[in-house]
Amino acid sequence: MSNQIRPLAICIFRDGNRILVGEGYDPVKRETFYRPLGGGIEFGERAEEALRREVREEIGAEIESPVYLLTLENIFTFNGEMGHEIVMVFDARFTDAALYAQKTIAGTETDGTQNFPFKALWKNLDEFGANAPLYPDGLLDALQ
Repeated sequence: MSNQIRPLAICIFRDGNRILVGEGYDPVKRETFYRPLGGGIEFGERAEEALRREVREEIGAEIESPVYLLTLENIFTFNGEMGHEIVMVFDARFTDAALYAQKTIAGTETDGTQNFPFKALWKNLDEFGANAPLYPDGLLDALQ
């Protein structure tokens, strides 16, 4: 990670009390964590455009009706390194309703040089907590 603040756009996909989240793991903290799909906003790109691009790149899906919800500031440590993000949070729907019936969805994250597979899954809001944190910080409170 760099010492730069990173702008992100993430999306809350809801299905009743469930939301779709990517599962991650921090080997230093030995912590499995969850965060909604989305990613970095490129220079000259609007947040909504970044959101559409990131979801397409990560799981090959198209979205509709994105609505801006809130912005969160997230200062964190991952893999022993400090990070700082400004996160624009959206709500949207998938154009393909079949995605709501899948228990897990295979995804791919990239850092520009290599790809990292990940698993996206539907989790009830009450499943998140100290043993299953939802990032960015403050998101769970905002959704409840």
